[in-house]
Amino acid sequence: MTETEFLDLADSTLNAIEAALDRLNDDNRLDVECSRNGNVLEIEFLHNGSKVIVNSQAAMQELWVAARSGGFHYRRVDGRWINTRDGGELFDALSQIATEQSGGAPVIVSENP
Repeated sequence: MTETEFLDLADSTLNAIEAALDRLNDDNRLDVECSRNGNVLEIEFLHNGSKVIVNSQAAMQELWVAARSGGFHYRRVDGRWINTRDGGELFDALSQIATEQSGGAPVIVSENP
């Protein structure tokens, strides 16, 4: 994949994550605020101030996630963002991270509306 293709894909993925979290917030299922600055998406859980950072790393062609539970790297494989260590999928991991950091009911962060 070219750098331009990666940047377009990463941007659309960050947009999808932000849109999914905004929907959960609008539905009162999650008290979260997202802010975006270029290739960095900051997700703040308002009830406790904890944050998750998702950003793209063009040189590595990866998306990186920093959360309370650790740091994770995702690379595009067969149309999905896959964890380079354990093979987990990005949106599944974000669902688990959001559930843990929100301290509430299970949260599903979905790429599709």
